Amino acid sequence: MSQVPAATRALRVLRFLAGQPDPVTLDRLAAEVGLPRSTAYHLVNTMIDEGFVVHLPEEHRYGLGVAAFEVGSGYARQAPLQRLARRQLAALVDVTGQSAHLAVLHGRDVLYVLEERAPGRPPLVSDVGVRLPAHLTASGRAVLAALPPPQVRALYPGREAFVDRHGAGPQSLGALRSLLSETRQRGWAAEHGEVTPGFASVAVAVLDHNAHPVAGVAITWPEDAGVDEAALARAAQHTAGWLTRRIGGSGHPVGRTTEAT
Repeated sequence: MSQVPAATRALRVLRFLAGQPDPVTLDRLAAEVGLPRSTAYHLVNTMIDEGFVVHLPEEHRYGLGVAAFEVGSGYARQAPLQRLARRQLAALVDVTGQSAHLAVLHGRDVLYVLEERAPGRPPLVSDVGVRLPAHLTASGRAVLAALPPPQVRALYPGREAFVDRHGAGPQSLGALRSLLSETRQRGWAAEHGEVTPGFASVAVAVLDHNAHPVAGVAITWPEDAGVDEAALARAAQHTAGWLTRRIGGSGHPVGRTTEAT
């Protein structure tokens, strides 16, 4: 039990409101957070005074305030996941001798936010700041495999959503679902030459406290390097698992795709 119950209640209110698509009534907020209505009323009014909650009197509802946005923006500016991952990716490169990346989902693309290139390896297309189609990359497949099926369906409503780079990879929702099912069963994601011919990748998702995928850890290598793909996947699982635990995440990281340069 928290020794600061008021702080615990306020944080529960913030977490609940952050997970709602629209502002909610006080009765629903109180019920969901597990507070008496009078306690919830006084608590949200204090949070209104501090800017974390806003009251919409015409609708008799409560939503997140500007201060909550500022906190989220501060988190993004500090980039804690990237900071935590930097040394871990460097260690992953040392252990495997191959290049490693951290990517986040952005719409139907993955955005690469960290890269640690192995000594003597050529530059890859998956450089920091580059976006690539998620369904073709290992990191993207790892993240997609950990998403709820309705969210995947919303991202890929039709064939026009499936970008083609080199004539390989899923071109329909059915094909993507099959690939993501294989990824979950295997425990990691993989891609072979679908991003860059001659290169392959494996990847595993990093999960937050809701078991929601926040990033993918990927390892990329030349396909003629004669490496043990399963061993590389286990190394990626170890790193993704460490990051998941470090950010307070839960669940089992999933995703094995081979990502190419």
